[in-house]
Amino acid sequence: MSTPHRRQPALPTTPPSVQSLVLSLVAALVAGLLATVLAASTPAGAQAAQPRDHHHPRLRIAILPPVRQPGAVVAPSGAARSVVRVTLRPRTTGRPVELQRRVGLKWRTIATKRLRRGEARFPIAAGATSVYRAVAASHRQGRVLPSRRVSETWGAPDFVDEFEGSALGPAWQHRIQFYNPWGGRGCSKGSPEAVSVADGALRLSSMPDRAAHRLCVARDARGRSLGRFSYRLNGHVSTQHSADFLYGVAAARMRFPRSLGQHAAFWLQPRGLLEESTTPWGAEVDIVEWYGAHRRKNKMAIAVHKPMPDGSKRQIGGPIADPDRYLATRADTWWDNFHVFSVEWTPRRYVFRIDGHEVWRTREGVSDVHEFLILSMLSNDFELPLVGSDPKPRTAEVDWVAFWQR
Repeated sequence: MSTPHRRQPALPTTPPSVQSLVLSLVAALVAGLLATVLAASTPAGAQAAQPRDHHHPRLRIAILPPVRQPGAVVAPSGAARSVVRVTLRPRTTGRPVELQRRVGLKWRTIATKRLRRGEARFPIAAGATSVYRAVAASHRQGRVLPSRRVSETWGAPDFVDEFEGSALGPAWQHRIQFYNPWGGRGCSKGSPEAVSVADGALRLSSMPDRAAHRLCVARDARGRSLGRFSYRLNGHVSTQHSADFLYGVAAARMRFPRSLGQHAAFWLQPRGLLEESTTPWGAEVDIVEWYGAHRRKNKMAIAVHKPMPDGSKRQIGGPIADPDRYLATRADTWWDNFHVFSVEWTPRRYVFRIDGHEVWRTREGVSDVHEFLILSMLSNDFELPLVGSDPKPRTAEVDWVAFWQR
């Protein structure tokens, strides 16, 4: 007789919600144990990365080389002032910020300014070896927000010419001593006659070519006649075969003529082709171009000419809106006083300044080849109608020019 099979009682079923809760508790326990183990193995002083707070104010400080020196007389480049640039992000206007210098073991406030669009500039003596920081009040509970510490690190310029003596120095060569209609100057050419050095300044002129006994037909970019004018000589010099640099700051202290009909310029051009370069032919960098004053409108421009694959160049930048806002005072002018025009060139951008005031910046057309300096006073054909009936020489002056390489 077979033994009857006894039915086992069914085990109670755990609800799904309870299972999920148990799994969550187990996962949390494992995570906690793992965090404890990792913390024990972390070196002393190391901190876990924190998510970036985009609303937390960030105060930054940087020192530029001596690029501020407005004034009516020639002066040595060593007398120019460096500029401490302080920025606060997010940008604010009106908040006080202090520039402090380390004196012994203490910080001493040497100047206070209010931020304008998140920026303030403090001139300091060039070549100072002091340590600086900036201090502002943050948005949160009025606490003090200090910047990092910085010191002047540019040192002496890698190249400088003060234009002392009575002749152009050996670093300079005269450029394009022929009429070149394909370059827009069919009626003018570079000439040593239009260049002189005296009283501590380089003088670059646009002047009539007395050797030409006939008139020139000036034409615009489309080949249309603009009229007949006297041939002219241009002051046009460069350091193409003697001095160039890759990244850093280039600066020139210049004074311009007021009249129209030519333009004074300080600019850079590439030394040559560099294989495997992201911008094979570098770029033309126009640090300043001055076209003269007309009806209370001063014409000044900054531009970068980026090389294109088809061999052409694309212009980035152009005329400066209201350049007079960068003058030192209401009585200041571009033709009575000298001003320092500079570009800060890094692998990522150009920043253009006048006496330390930022005018424009761009990330386009950044050259990665060595560039040399050019100083010029050019009469393009399209400008000749503006010379009028007075063909006398127009002259721009350069007190000094320099570059600091980084």
